[in-house]
Amino acid sequence: MISSWKRLKAALRAAKKREDIAAMELTTPTHFICPISLDLMKDPVTLSTGITYDRRSIESWIEAGNATCPITNKVLRDVEPIPNHAIRKIIQDWCVENSSFGVERIPTPRIPISSHEVFEILAEVEDAIKRDDIRYSLELVSRIKALAKESERNKRCIVSNGAGRVLSFSFQSLSTSNSVDKQVSLLEEILSTLTMMMTMLSCMDEEMMRNLSKNHSLHTIVWFLRFGSLTGQRNAALVLKTILSWNQEKVEDLVKIQGFLDAVVKLIKNPICPTTTKASLMAIHHILVSSTSLTNKNETLITRLLEMGLVQSVLVNIVDSDRSTCEKGLGVLDGICSHLEGRKKVVENALFIPLVVKKLLRISGLATEFSVSILWKLLAKCDENGDGGRLILEALQVGAFHKLLLVLQVGCNGSTKEKVTEILKTLNVYRNRGECVDSSDFKNLKRPF
Repeated sequence: MISSWKRLKAALRAAKKREDIAAMELTTPTHFICPISLDLMKDPVTLSTGITYDRRSIESWIEAGNATCPITNKVLRDVEPIPNHAIRKIIQDWCVENSSFGVERIPTPRIPISSHEVFEILAEVEDAIKRDDIRYSLELVSRIKALAKESERNKRCIVSNGAGRVLSFSFQSLSTSNSVDKQVSLLEEILSTLTMMMTMLSCMDEEMMRNLSKNHSLHTIVWFLRFGSLTGQRNAALVLKTILSWNQEKVEDLVKIQGFLDAVVKLIKNPICPTTTKASLMAIHHILVSSTSLTNKNETLITRLLEMGLVQSVLVNIVDSDRSTCEKGLGVLDGICSHLEGRKKVVENALFIPLVVKKLLRISGLATEFSVSILWKLLAKCDENGDGGRLILEALQVGAFHKLLLVLQVGCNGSTKEKVTEILKTLNVYRNRGECVDSSDFKNLKRPF
C-alpha cells in the first residue's frame, strides 16, 4: 500500500512538472497584445488609423489630451474607438483552447454608449416630458441611470453630452405642474440620476444649476427632503448642498420655504447615512454664514436653529465620527459661535468645551483651525468677572493651555496663530487657579523636528 501511494505521488509530481514546462512554452500571439499596455487585450478596439488597442489603454491615452495614434502618430479623425469583435472572438477562442495551461477566457465586454445614442435618448426624454408621458419618461431616465452605472466611460459620455441640462430642465418643468404628487417616481429618479452625475466636476454647468435653483425646483427638492423616501431625502440633501455651494444667495429663497430648516436639522438629529449627514451639515454651514443678513418673520435664523436643538445634535455627531464629518460639524459649531445667541447656548452644554479641546491636533489641520476659532470666540474676549471666568477655568482643567502651545509648535497659519496667542494670554492669568493635563492626548503627536 505504501509503495502504491509513493508511485501515485511521483506520478502527480511528474504531471505537474510537465504542465509547468508546457505553460512556460506557451506564448501569447503578438497580435493579441495591446501596443500600449503590452498585456492581453480584454476589450480590443480599433482607431480610425486601423491600429487595434485595448479600450482602457487607448481611452486613457485620449483622455490625457492626446489626439494622435500612439503607433502611427497620425492625427485621429475620430477619437471614438470602434469595437473589434473579430479579434476579440479570436482571443476568446485562444483562451478556451489553452485553458489547461491556466489561461482564463476574457469576458465579453459590454459595448459602451456612444454620443449619438446619448443624443437620441435625451431627445426622447424631452419629447416625452412635453407629451406628459410620465411612464415612458421614467423608463428613459432609468435607462440613462443604468447606463451611467455600467462604467465611468459611460458616465463621462452621458455627462459631456448635456444630460445634466436636459434632466434638470425636465425636473424644473415637472415641478411647475400642479400634479407633482402624480410624478413623484419620475422626479425622484431624475433627482437620483442628477446626484450621481454631480460627482463629476464637468457636469456642474451653469444652466444645470440655474434650472435646479429655480423657485419651483427648490420647493420640490425641499418636499423630498421632508416627505421623500430615505433615498429621496439623501439625494435632496446632496443637491441642496451643491446648490448652496454654487450660489450662497439661494439661502434666502430656501429659508422662506416651509419646513426646510426643520427637515435639514432632522437629518442631523436622526442620521440616515454619513453622506446625508455631511451634506446636511454643509447646508447648515452655508445658512450660518449668510444668517447675519437674513431674517424670517422677525426671528433670526440662528435662534430658530438653536431652538431646534442643533448644538446638541452636532455634538453627538462629532463625538466619535470620521474626519470629514468632524470637520463639517466643527465648522457648523464655529458658525454658531459667531453669534451672541449661539455663544450663550453652547456654554450651557457641559460637553462643549471638553470636546472642542479634545479635537485639537487629533483630527486634521482644518479641524484644529475650527477648534481654535471656537475657543477664541468663547474665551479670548469673555467677561472675566462673569461666566467667562468659569469657561476659562473649565478649558484649563481639560488641558487647553498645553494643547494650544503645541498648536504653535507644530505650526499653523497666520490667522490661527494670532487667535492661539490671544487665547493663551487670557488663559495664562488663570493658570495658577486650576490646570490639568492628560498626557495621553499627546502620545501620538508627531514632532516637527
